[in-house]
Amino acid sequence: MRYNFDSVRDRRGTDSAKWGKYDNDVLPLWVADMDFTAAEPVLKALHERVSHGFFGYARPTGELCRVICERLKRLYQWEVKEEEIFFLPCIVSGLNISFLAFSGPGEGVLAQPPVYHHFLKDPVVHDRTLVDPPLVQKGDTYEIDFDAFERAITPETRVFILCNPHNPVGRVYAREELDRLGEICLRHKIVIISDEIHCDLLFSGYRHIPMATVSEGIANRTVTLMAPSKTFNLAGLSCGFAIIKSPELQKTWKKASLGLVPSPNIMGHTAALAGFRDSQEWVDQVLEYLQENRDFLMKYVSEKLPEISMTRMEATYLAWLDCRKSGIPGNPFEFFLKEAKVALNDGKEFGKGGEGFVRLNFACPRKLLQEALERMSGALKKL
Repeated sequence: MRYNFDSVRDRRGTDSAKWGKYDNDVLPLWVADMDFTAAEPVLKALHERVSHGFFGYARPTGELCRVICERLKRLYQWEVKEEEIFFLPCIVSGLNISFLAFSGPGEGVLAQPPVYHHFLKDPVVHDRTLVDPPLVQKGDTYEIDFDAFERAITPETRVFILCNPHNPVGRVYAREELDRLGEICLRHKIVIISDEIHCDLLFSGYRHIPMATVSEGIANRTVTLMAPSKTFNLAGLSCGFAIIKSPELQKTWKKASLGLVPSPNIMGHTAALAGFRDSQEWVDQVLEYLQENRDFLMKYVSEKLPEISMTRMEATYLAWLDCRKSGIPGNPFEFFLKEAKVALNDGKEFGKGGEGFVRLNFACPRKLLQEALERMSGALKKL
């Protein structure tokens, strides 16, 4: 079937975090949540599950595990066994279990800002020491300073959290980059937690390489976190999973998560199966629409948002906008919220290098995207 992503559906008053946080006159382009209805096979599977009428204890089916394994082999030539899959209610749970499992109080967790805020805040909450050598901005993209990365490692550093594809800078890392990061971590006996939740949302010309496929040695030191939530717009149904090859890491993970991490709920794993198994047509079409939105956004920023620049988008639907030369007084997030009635993400949330930036979610009908950009342009013209 052909999906209509131009259709605007009212989400206010529906418990939507995205649409309920701000006043009704604000257009929300912030949290990573698409303004598109889910794929028909997912909706059909959920309706059938509700019609069945039973909601007792449940667990993800063997079929879901097989579908995940088949998908990883088809997309990445990655041989994953069913017993290497550990289900989670969400990827943030996986991140936090990783901090608890593979590091102790006072020990180091390594991250590369600007990056998703849970990478930076959550280790500190658990009394871990954040080690945060930043990515380096080069033209319209970001690169890894490998020397600075290795210099930041101390004898107490235990965990490295990789974000690939990267949120918010939109990078898709090449095999050579992953290999070098992995080699450094192996040399220092660091466990790699690879958040790959955006791995299906790549634009043409780019290919995702799971960290655990780079080498056997890296695979044995890596916990890979994945979910259908970003791919199929299912974040509210709470279903994700970790892939862990090493029996030693598996044992540590099980001990840390025992009694604390519930299995995904019935509707979550029902939707995950319908997504992975039956909904690639929806993904293909949404990617085409997102790429058109990305191109529209790039052109608009270049032509009508003076002195604002946009990082090259290789993946995700989360644009990283540099407002440092725009003449905006103070914080650009606050400026656009107050003067344009557009809610973005404050770049400061993403740590070092985020000051003066905003993150914009363009996974919405183009009509809403255009309206938000026109509001932002109008606000800038009043400066």
